[in-house]
Amino acid sequence: MRPDKPADADHADADHIAEAARLERTAGLYPEDAEPLLLQAAAHLELAGARERATALYDRLLSADAERPPASPLLIRALKASNLWEYGHEAEARAIIEGVRAAAPRDPAPWVIVAESLESHDELEQAHATFTEAATLLLPPETADPAYATHPLLFGRHRVRRLLGADHDAWDTLADRVSTSPVPLDELHDPKRTWSLGSENPAELRAEIARIQAELGSYREALSRPFPVAILHWPEPELSELLTAYPSLTAEYPSHEEHLATIESSLRELSASGTPNLGIVTGTVPSYEAFAASEGSSPAEPELLPQYATTLAARGRATAWPPEPSEPCWCGSGVTYGGCHGQQ
Repeated sequence: MRPDKPADADHADADHIAEAARLERTAGLYPEDAEPLLLQAAAHLELAGARERATALYDRLLSADAERPPASPLLIRALKASNLWEYGHEAEARAIIEGVRAAAPRDPAPWVIVAESLESHDELEQAHATFTEAATLLLPPETADPAYATHPLLFGRHRVRRLLGADHDAWDTLADRVSTSPVPLDELHDPKRTWSLGSENPAELRAEIARIQAELGSYREALSRPFPVAILHWPEPELSELLTAYPSLTAEYPSHEEHLATIESSLRELSASGTPNLGIVTGTVPSYEAFAASEGSSPAEPELLPQYATTLAARGRATAWPPEPSEPCWCGSGVTYGGCHGQQ
């Protein structure tokens, strides 16, 4: 044991290593879900300080010999860059970060990861430039209700701009509006907070503790929703096969058209009630039957359907809802969302 490291920290490292090993074994059992499972394993390895092993997992996912091409290669590259920089490979990390920025991903996650990596290494101007490039691409000025996945982009940009002493702009105002923290973002991101921690004034210390508690509450809220609240979608051929095999489910799915309409209306009701991070998972009959067998239940049981949807979402199989109006509709019609279910 290192003398400068508490015993409970060593236990925590061992727990992370053990969880990474479990996730790797699970990925071997479910190769179709290997990417999200191995990304979780890499995160545990990073937390344990086993950063070279985490890099090996990122390389495994990006390898030309990988069993399946990665669904999110830019996300994996961003995570790899952030990890590399943490154990001394700055030049390689910077090169990967520039490559991610040049690729201009439509997913906010790679942008946030590379920008936060720059920020953590005091590259504030570059972090701000990265956040702003992403906001320009993903959050046009007329955006009134930004997708849940873009919130970290807005908050990160707001934080860096406070560190740089920049005045509020439209994106900062939007970040303030979508924040659910009881403490305003300007206060949470105040650079002077660092000085408060060394204050001998009890009032200042109590105020800082309250701000930290608010931040922890926001982090817990995000962590409690690691995957979307997802609605199960059956493509027409799959639904036909499902109802042929299990006719009792016809009560759940009177017709494919009604099934699609119910998905859209249910998601809109959830959104109107304030539920964030919504998504859609697409089922297949073989996958559903395998899930039923693993639960020791019959596929004909309607109660199994929402459990199946949640399991698919937990494996990273959900597609965020709603799509942009110009993007293909989630139903698979080939029509844009704005011209299909987005009109409802």
